[in-house]
Amino acid sequence: MTQTRAATLLTVLTALLAVLLTPTPASAASVQEVTGFGTNPGALRMFRYVPDGLPAGRPVVVALHGCTQNASAYGTGSGWTQLADRWGFSVVLPQQQSANNASLCFNWFQSGDMARGQGEAASVAQMVERQVGEVSGGPVYVTGLSAGGGLAAVMMAAYPEKFTAGGIVAGLPYGCAQAAGSPYVCMYVGATQTPDQWGDRVRAARPGYAGPWPTLVAFQGTADYTVKPVNMTDLVEQWTDVHGTDQTADVSDTVAGYPHKAYRDGSGAAVVETYSITGMGHGQPVDPGSGSEQCGTAGAYILDVNLCAAYRMGAVWGLNG
Repeated sequence: MTQTRAATLLTVLTALLAVLLTPTPASAASVQEVTGFGTNPGALRMFRYVPDGLPAGRPVVVALHGCTQNASAYGTGSGWTQLADRWGFSVVLPQQQSANNASLCFNWFQSGDMARGQGEAASVAQMVERQVGEVSGGPVYVTGLSAGGGLAAVMMAAYPEKFTAGGIVAGLPYGCAQAAGSPYVCMYVGATQTPDQWGDRVRAARPGYAGPWPTLVAFQGTADYTVKPVNMTDLVEQWTDVHGTDQTADVSDTVAGYPHKAYRDGSGAAVVETYSITGMGHGQPVDPGSGSEQCGTAGAYILDVNLCAAYRMGAVWGLNG
């Protein structure tokens, strides 16, 4: 064998050995459907994202898509699956079916879907029970966009014991459609209720429940003509009343250039926070990129405004700790 051929063979063998000795990376996690999670009275589908190697006892985030969207795309677009890998938690992604709503909106406004033990609310509660029992011990958080935000408010009101906090993006207060007489009046005009009346609607959803109640982080575009900004004002009135505090912000500053407010209870804990996204239309705020505070992928109703709502929620909830 010539010296040149021997050297070539040695190079090939060295490269092959390096490949064989290099650990094979674990396959990336993906969104998976879960069936048989309960009686499922709301006829929803359950998907979830569980990062590879997730330890037991990690938090769970329930993320509810908006109209015309689906579970997997919302989980990715909003940034929740990206943050799940980064911070170590699992994501439950309920999905609406066209047989329930032709526009794939969750039925946050239907009396049969917004009451404890019934319809879509009960289906989501069963998904939480399956996830907590099988994958992770919690705590559990719920969030959603638009109609998903409306259903997130339903879950906070009807199942307050299951959720530590909620995050509502371009969503509606609990009982808004009934207060306004129509979901469309609620969305486009708003409902006339006092803070106490708003709070009573939540308290009536879980009679006799004395707390603790979920805290709230809300996001709203000032140029949203699908769900008017008055709905975030109503959410503030509703959930500050539930927590027994007033409607005067204790913190008023800016985050990423956008107005941010926090409302604190008697112990000084923030029970409601709001982000008013100046000039944003109807959608989920994201900030695509690899920076520490960036997440999400822009798309239909997923809007790049240099602030990622999922990051802000997760940070407030301590998921990054």
